[in-house]
Amino acid sequence: MFLIGTAGGLAASAASALLLTAIILFSILMTFAATKLLSVTLLKGVPSSFTLELPPFRRPQVGRVIVRSIFDRTMFVLGRAAAVAIPAGMLLWVLANVMVGGDSLLHHCAAFLDPFARLMGLDGVILIAFILGFPANEIVIPIILMGYLAEGGLCEAGSLLEMRDLFVANGWTWATAVSVILFFLLHWPCSTTLLTIKKETGSWKWTALAAALPTVIGVLLCMGFTALVRCFS
Repeated sequence: MFLIGTAGGLAASAASALLLTAIILFSILMTFAATKLLSVTLLKGVPSSFTLELPPFRRPQVGRVIVRSIFDRTMFVLGRAAAVAIPAGMLLWVLANVMVGGDSLLHHCAAFLDPFARLMGLDGVILIAFILGFPANEIVIPIILMGYLAEGGLCEAGSLLEMRDLFVANGWTWATAVSVILFFLLHWPCSTTLLTIKKETGSWKWTALAAALPTVIGVLLCMGFTALVRCFS
């Protein structure tokens, strides 16, 4: 909407593909950088090894595969997601519908976070949307729309042109869009991912590190990018 435009066509599609590829490559680069950082700090001197065990090859049993996929994988993930999503949804409803002094609690929280969010090139509504989007990153944009439109529930996104007009009316620029992209790439993982990390590592410390490391890097990158833009604007 801000870097490519809202018009269609072959050129816009190619530009969108190139932009997405650049974002993916940047995220891979940041993964390598974080790995290097850990290898010279917390994991310094810890030998790394990779062991691959090949199971015996057998003819797949379709029924067993389906049952294991549904109950051992899908239901397990959905159960963990629901354990966080249900209370988070209740919290979001309360914040959006309980009014204090003529404004919702969501508005008050966004106003409180706004000064810090401005340092990152965002605003309070965007930052509170990221926080409330902890159960699933897919609801961040609907929460932003809800905050801007002062609705009491999650909003469906309209056309790209309508969304762009709404964002521009609330102070978005191309720099805001870049900061949002950077923070989308680098912030705490969603609840299901963190629960999986806790299950695999058996440690709350590693889980906390998995949330803190990308978030700190994302905040610093957004602040650095915003400061750079302001120096040349």
